Amino acid sequence: MHIKTLLSLFLTLLLAHNACAQIPQDALPSFNRAWQAQQQVEEEEILNDEPLARFTEDAGKFAIKNIFEAEQAFCYEIFPQDYDYEGYTLNGYPIRGYCGALTPEQIKEIRQNLFSSSRSVDFTTSEECLIQPKIMLRFIRGVDYTDVMLSSPCYATAVFYADRAIAYNFHPGAQIIDNIIKERAPNHQEFVSPALLGQLSAVGIIQNSEQRKMINKNSEPIRKWEEKTQQKVEQQDEEIRRQNTGWNKLKTRLQ
Repeated sequence: MHIKTLLSLFLTLLLAHNACAQIPQDALPSFNRAWQAQQQVEEEEILNDEPLARFTEDAGKFAIKNIFEAEQAFCYEIFPQDYDYEGYTLNGYPIRGYCGALTPEQIKEIRQNLFSSSRSVDFTTSEECLIQPKIMLRFIRGVDYTDVMLSSPCYATAVFYADRAIAYNFHPGAQIIDNIIKERAPNHQEFVSPALLGQLSAVGIIQNSEQRKMINKNSEPIRKWEEKTQQKVEQQDEEIRRQNTGWNKLKTRLQ
């Protein structure tokens, strides 16, 4: 019995050795190289902070530039379009709330996941469902801005710029869109018209002394321009007063 067991074990080892001998010697290293290359591609794609060419071609250079060079971004909660609605709207969508300002890190994360990664968007097919808009993100650069609408569970985005709207199928990036919407939900506030508050954006008031210093510093070129303009206006006013004093104030009637 002991001898049979040893023979059985020997035959098993021999078969295993023959099977391994049939595998090419460089198969495993080749697989490792392919896996490492794929990992490198994925890491480069995740770290990429440039827009896909297709977005720039469709939406336009400045529309995408506003997103990738945004100085600030705000979030608004919206409803589907309703032509009987008489309240405040954003790109035709009723506003149901304000969901906060985005941090620079959040802005970067959103633009990388939505506009830099081809894994999130399907350019070849359209989503066969009814758009259900949830939030609108406004990316502001200077006085220019681009709006990005996110729809769920019909996963889509739309880029609004200069009276144009370009929609994309984001079904591959469904989880990304849901995560963004879920992340903004706790920031819900009742929407108040910025215009009524004398603001250009949803948050437009100086909060502390540091912001005051920043505003004062950034306003120096504007103030110098205003001073020069004011001097020019005063000179023009003085010339008008001079022309309308004494005999100069008499006007002849043209026949």
